[in-house]
Amino acid sequence: MRLLTLCYRVVKDAFYRFLADDGWAIASHIALSALMSLFPFLILVTALGGLLFGSAQLADQVADILLQAWPTEVATPIAGEIRRVLLGARSDLLTIGSVLAIYFASSGVESLRIGLNRAYGVIESRSWWLLRLESIGYVLIGAMGLLALSFFIVLAPLMITTAVRYAPSLHPLWSLFDSLRISAAAIVLIVALFIVHKWLPAGRRRFVTILPGIGVTLVLWLIAGELFGDYLSNFANAYVSYYAGLASVMVALVFLYTIASIFIMGGELNAAILRWREAQKAPLEATEAAES
Repeated sequence: MRLLTLCYRVVKDAFYRFLADDGWAIASHIALSALMSLFPFLILVTALGGLLFGSAQLADQVADILLQAWPTEVATPIAGEIRRVLLGARSDLLTIGSVLAIYFASSGVESLRIGLNRAYGVIESRSWWLLRLESIGYVLIGAMGLLALSFFIVLAPLMITTAVRYAPSLHPLWSLFDSLRISAAAIVLIVALFIVHKWLPAGRRRFVTILPGIGVTLVLWLIAGELFGDYLSNFANAYVSYYAGLASVMVALVFLYTIASIFIMGGELNAAILRWREAQKAPLEATEAAES
């Protein structure tokens, strides 16, 4: 009972701080920035794929990984638009536009930084250009990491085929290949959450202090994805009636807005737990100071 009361107080504190920190407004900023950053990021991935691996088609695999965790009703129309953009892009545009793509993609990282700085109640003291360079570094590392992962996914069938040829008993490995994309998407999500909570906002936090918010974020993302998918399967026509040709974009924005709100709430939950721990330490420190 005491534990439930404590959890209720911490969650209540996190929610009210979420409201005080303009969490809904920041979530809308993150959602719009994420959607605007998605296409430039994939253009960058296409350019890097051609440069590093000699294949621009790996961008399709990266898009599949990024959209794997999205509800099918949201991911399908966005995936179609992504493929249309990537197939229509000329090689010279991929080279020239990569510079701008890096900058625009890094804006999505900056929106996450703003949200977490608000959630953790920290003030950013670093120069704006240093922050932008850091965000660009995250974008490049993320792009190369996803390319390497995509290359492995493309290479995996060849590896399995070769292994089965020499050892037929390994044929059941094919059943594991279908879950490879889902596993890759889960790994990308978890690693990304740890990176952004640990190093993106100002200040430093231990891994143990960010675990609760990350765990709650992942669980709520899964629940939100299922509920949003069910909602769209029944009421998708409403978006078509309201927004016509922009329906797919609006559906993606609403979904990203929901996901961003949960993301910020995860940071607020971590901050609320840290405030509770500090409040518990204060009387003990005061007692020790009085005794000394």
